[in-house]
Amino acid sequence: MVSRDATTHWSGGLNSGKGTVTLDSSNAGQFDVSFPRRVGDPEGQSSPEELIAAAQSSCLAMNLSGVLEKEGLSPTSIDVSAEVTLGPADGGLAISAIDITLRAKVDGVDAQKFTELATTAKDTCPVSKALTGTTITLDAALSG
Repeated sequence: MVSRDATTHWSGGLNSGKGTVTLDSSNAGQFDVSFPRRVGDPEGQSSPEELIAAAQSSCLAMNLSGVLEKEGLSPTSIDVSAEVTLGPADGGLAISAIDITLRAKVDGVDAQKFTELATTAKDTCPVSKALTGTTITLDAALSG
């Protein structure tokens, strides 16, 4: 079993406070966060939603590669973009959608079979599974 961790240090109130997210497992960096930047112009700060988008896009790219390999296919490239939407809900905020755009170069597969495999990859991606309370859409297509 593998686990990864990150920590956040927060100082102050919701609107006047600020925090730092540290990626502890990888030691890949620290990212400033604040509520005003989360719901407005990011001005160089990250947000939980951006981190979820990063997790979703990287997980799906890896998972699709594995799904394709199980079918005897070898992708030349896979590009995944995830857009996480945050908005008002029930007096607070909620992630209302994750829209994924996926483009891949894969020889030996037609568009219909690729869409089928991409959907399988999305549905079996561990991050997608973890986010089942959110509507996650997928626009997948071969490129080139």
